Amino acid sequence: FCPGCQALQPPAPRPDLFRLMDCDRSFRIDAQQLQRRFRSLQRAVHPDRFGQRPPEEQYYSEQHSSLINKAYQTLLNPLSRGLYLLELSGVEPAQETDCDADSAFLMEIMEINEKLAEPKNEDILEEIETLIKVKQEELTREVTAAFERDDLQEAKKLLAKMKYFSNLEGKLKAKKIPS
Repeated sequence: FCPGCQALQPPAPRPDLFRLMDCDRSFRIDAQQLQRRFRSLQRAVHPDRFGQRPPEEQYYSEQHSSLINKAYQTLLNPLSRGLYLLELSGVEPAQETDCDADSAFLMEIMEINEKLAEPKNEDILEEIETLIKVKQEELTREVTAAFERDDLQEAKKLLAKMKYFSNLEGKLKAKKIPS
């Protein structure tokens, strides 16, 4: 907002999402603090509040609202938060083609994929869901430790593994939706 006239200003071209959401630039975040900041910002700039304002401010309000949603979603999710931290540090995320993941890990992913390809079986789906959740929690702890040691290459490798499990999670959700 303009300090003089209180008119909403356009968002910065490439804002730091951590600064926007008033968080430390760290993999470890306080989800409740993030949610409070999200709600507070949305209350201030939500397009519904700008219906009677000039079209330019209405447009800025939509841009800010969209940016705040993006920041919240990015920082709330461990995988996207980790990838964003790598981006801020100038580290390219691992591509699936250059994933030097160990063969045991890739075999585990293949086995889960094969189970997901089988005809729908609630017990197996629950077992896979639990396995994915446990693996994601374990990887999140390891990524946290890697970032805290400032070991960005290790964080990059672990985030690549997280991406595999995130993809499996998507396949699992799609399989659970009643057809």
